[in-house]
Amino acid sequence: MGGYSFGSGGPTWNGIPMIGGLPVTYGTYYFVDYDNGSDGNTGKSSTKAFKTLSKANDSVTTNKHDVVLLSGYSAHVLTEMLSITKNRVHFIGLGGPASHYGQRSRVTMGVTTATANTAMVKNTGVGNTFTGIKFASDDTLTQGVDCFAEGGEYTKFYGCEFYKSTHLGVSAASELLLNGDSCQFYNCTFGSLVDTVTDNYIRPAVRLAREVITGKVCRDCYFENCLFWKKAGGTETQFVHAAGATDVERMLMFKDCTFINAKLGAALPAHAVGCAAAQTEGNIILKNCTAVRCTIMAEASVAIYVDGAVPTFASTGVAKLTA
Repeated sequence: MGGYSFGSGGPTWNGIPMIGGLPVTYGTYYFVDYDNGSDGNTGKSSTKAFKTLSKANDSVTTNKHDVVLLSGYSAHVLTEMLSITKNRVHFIGLGGPASHYGQRSRVTMGVTTATANTAMVKNTGVGNTFTGIKFASDDTLTQGVDCFAEGGEYTKFYGCEFYKSTHLGVSAASELLLNGDSCQFYNCTFGSLVDTVTDNYIRPAVRLAREVITGKVCRDCYFENCLFWKKAGGTETQFVHAAGATDVERMLMFKDCTFINAKLGAALPAHAVGCAAAQTEGNIILKNCTAVRCTIMAEASVAIYVDGAVPTFASTGVAKLTA
């Protein structure tokens, strides 16, 4: 037990914090506490935590598997877009076990003014992970149309929630802009059952639009056991939408996912998942998925494939619930 010690920052083994569920790493742990921290601190213990996520993002070293730990008290407020460009960094919420929604470690943004703030968070790094964090944007800036813009490679999300309360009458706005390569989402939630999407605007939860992030496109991405929420004000809105014919490369798969239109919504979306044009470079695959209060699961003849007991794109089948 010679490597064990218990200091003000908690128990450690050979200098590695021993906190349940956190990864063992060759990198550095950085603590972020918006309530009690200071960006003048080192960030390397809970008693010397940084105040802002931006400071931690600036402090991590690329390709070192550094870990950023977010306190689960009040929100971690951003005043401008957080641009994550470093590789193999792990962001973990300390608000208890990761869950589909209601995470206590929250990243938020209010109204901003800089036109560069196109999203609350933009990730373009390789091999980054996000666990147990709620991302919530209230930004009304005209350019700030997405909550999270994903343009990285092999990014993984575990038990995260994505919510944008604004731009409900903008078709090209979303909780998640997906321009990532081989990104994976597990047990995550996208959208809202409370905020009404304005009549006849697409306003998806997941937006597929090639190279909104320069040089990036959705390629080989995967969602498993995720929830997609919507309160439809009209039939045009969709949970997942591709704007062009080349927005998906190779494949985009949804496995065991549920698309729920709120009972109090004014309309039934015509399609849970759809495309403005048939995909020419990839396929969208819905495996064992369910759509609630949508006219049909997926739009026909646009390279969307439904694996389940739905023999055609008609309005019947066990994968589509309207009651």
